[in-house]
Amino acid sequence: MIKFSSFITEDKGGKNLHLEHIEDEILNFGVSGGRAAINFVRSLRDMLAGSSRSSVNMTVKWDGAPAIFAGVDPKDGRFFVAKKSVFNIEPKLYKSNAEIDADKLSGALNSKFKVALAEFSKLGITDVLQGDLMFTDGDVDTTDIEGKKYYTFQPNTIVYAVDVNSDLGRKIKNAKIGVVWHTTYKDTSGSATMTAKETEVVTKHLSMAGSTFQKINSGLLDQFLTIQNSFTGDFSGASLKTYNNSLVRKGQKVTNPKKHAQGYIPWVESVFDKKVDKLKTPVKKKEVENKKKEIVRELKKHTVNLSNMITFQNHIVEAKMGVVKKLNTVKSIGTFIKTANGFKVVNPEGYVAIDRISGNAVKLVDRMEFSFNNFTAIKAWDKWRLSMNYFLNFWKESV
Repeated sequence: MIKFSSFITEDKGGKNLHLEHIEDEILNFGVSGGRAAINFVRSLRDMLAGSSRSSVNMTVKWDGAPAIFAGVDPKDGRFFVAKKSVFNIEPKLYKSNAEIDADKLSGALNSKFKVALAEFSKLGITDVLQGDLMFTDGDVDTTDIEGKKYYTFQPNTIVYAVDVNSDLGRKIKNAKIGVVWHTTYKDTSGSATMTAKETEVVTKHLSMAGSTFQKINSGLLDQFLTIQNSFTGDFSGASLKTYNNSLVRKGQKVTNPKKHAQGYIPWVESVFDKKVDKLKTPVKKKEVENKKKEIVRELKKHTVNLSNMITFQNHIVEAKMGVVKKLNTVKSIGTFIKTANGFKVVNPEGYVAIDRISGNAVKLVDRMEFSFNNFTAIKAWDKWRLSMNYFLNFWKESV
């Protein structure tokens, strides 16, 4: 008999669980990740400059929460809905309201999955589809923004607004539930072409990223990533990503790669020192102190290489932002944040570039703007979580 676990063929790397920023791919996969970052941005530049040799298209993806699965369990032929626990060794599938109650879902999740089970079972789904749950009854508000009425929903930081008189607005208002199936829903939002000057700026940073990439010692990079992978548990805060994000959270850019690289060692030391302060016995304290000294001794060998890596990341970010700023000129839905003084217009959270051959995807996010919004906006934590990214599909180009 066929088991559901065999019906889902994706491995962990193929599941749509987490997306990384494109500039961090060098920290995720070393040399191959750095090369892939250049490939991605180069392909985007070529597409927007109108010189792509491959078929490309731009689509909008509504990225809600939680991820939801629906389909027929081949084991018994019964229809189900499920969370990401569908990927468990023993998948957890909801085939009845009783099974949803038995799982003791918190808050509104219980009612949402019951609505999903009732409504999706009417669609004639025969395969297993993954999508993002957008809303159910009661999640959509009518809001007046600068004298115009919108249907709005606020998942976290950004308030998304749809004109009440639009076709999409009427559909959202009348729907019992909203879902976007990843493989079936596409809403063409428009097109954009970079000017020659805009293309030149992106090309310049790609060229400088390439030149810096050649200076990175691949052997040392592998050793550095091994150290990074050792930062787990109480020491996860010692990672370079966390160090970099400490500036992103403040809305600060890395303007001096060499200084930033030199500041990484004190950052790591502070993480280890905080752990030492929490320990009770001298033996344990000494153990962590020795580990810190060993790590710091190794990291000092990587300062020059790390400076080149950070410089590389900066150029990838600048090239990326040339693409993001152009894409921000084309959007079919209003995006705002709620402030003490009303609503403020902002750009979308970001975009996702998808390699249509390998299926790999990375985030293209203006981390400075979104991070600032994330920490200053008035948030609706009690509302249903969802987020929205624009998805950009394109054919892979070689370096």
